[in-house]
Amino acid sequence: MNQVKKPDEFEIISRFFAPLAENAPGAFGLTDDGAVLSPEKGADIVVTTDKLVAGVHFPIDESPDLIASRLLAVNLSDLAAMGAKPWAYTLSIALPENWDIQWLDSFVGGLAGAQEAFSISLVGGDTVATPGPLTVCLTALGHIQKGQELRRSGAEQGDDIYVSGTIGDAALGLKVQKGEIPGLSEKHSTALLARFHQPIPRVQLGGRLWGLAHGVIDISDGLVADLSHICRASKCDATIDIAQVPFSEPARAAFDLDGALKETAITGGDDYELLFTAPPSSAEDIGDLSKELRLALTLIGGIGEMAGDAGSVKVVGESGKELTLIRDGYRHF
Repeated sequence: MNQVKKPDEFEIISRFFAPLAENAPGAFGLTDDGAVLSPEKGADIVVTTDKLVAGVHFPIDESPDLIASRLLAVNLSDLAAMGAKPWAYTLSIALPENWDIQWLDSFVGGLAGAQEAFSISLVGGDTVATPGPLTVCLTALGHIQKGQELRRSGAEQGDDIYVSGTIGDAALGLKVQKGEIPGLSEKHSTALLARFHQPIPRVQLGGRLWGLAHGVIDISDGLVADLSHICRASKCDATIDIAQVPFSEPARAAFDLDGALKETAITGGDDYELLFTAPPSSAEDIGDLSKELRLALTLIGGIGEMAGDAGSVKVVGESGKELTLIRDGYRHF
């Protein structure tokens, strides 16, 4: 039986990736060495990059459309945390020897759906072969009004701490995928898996937090770890009340089976919700914004004066006592 000849690098670009650049005039159909982009007058450009490696950030047999949509979503979540509007992105992909046309079709389909949802286009990148695992790297560009970027370093003593959406679903979804929550219903398992595979970057929320929030970050490493990033950057301490942390119905069902999973939920990462601090005077406006966006924004704790050399996060349990956590979040090294 004759094997289907795989396209070369330039055929891959023209056939698969050039259609993703059709709405970006400065990309020139991906036929040049670079793109020419001009931000809006009075705007600053925000740049962020994420890399995903098969076997590290996702299973080697993960569905290619989910890899693609997740890759774009996690970058857009970084833009949301800075208050930026998505604008364009570049993609570099290192394909292993066993890739095929059907796989690449599905991968591009995932990108197409995700970029359409956020009105963003591909403007360049690189395509190579590798003897190692599949590796994909995406750089997202956004823009904001000059001087209106949101930062981790803005938290102030006396601020309230808020999170969007619900916490821990993605980390629990990964455990479901690994078969580590036996007894959980199919309905709840499916819901948690969806939160892991298809994160929702809170772009609309991020774009509305200027003037309301002080310190902002997206939750990628875990609620506790990312709050500690804010504390270190802002030179402050924080306390969160686990009884106030918003957990979904599927997450609570998992806790009923194994109470230790509650720690997984606040330290496991991959939520891609926004975590932010704001003065008590912003509470009413934050409540109005929550209703307008139809997105829960929940007060879970407060910011205090830094007691040591580095900002710390204290988690108070439902008994009112401080919890001792096995770990605070995901670490790459």
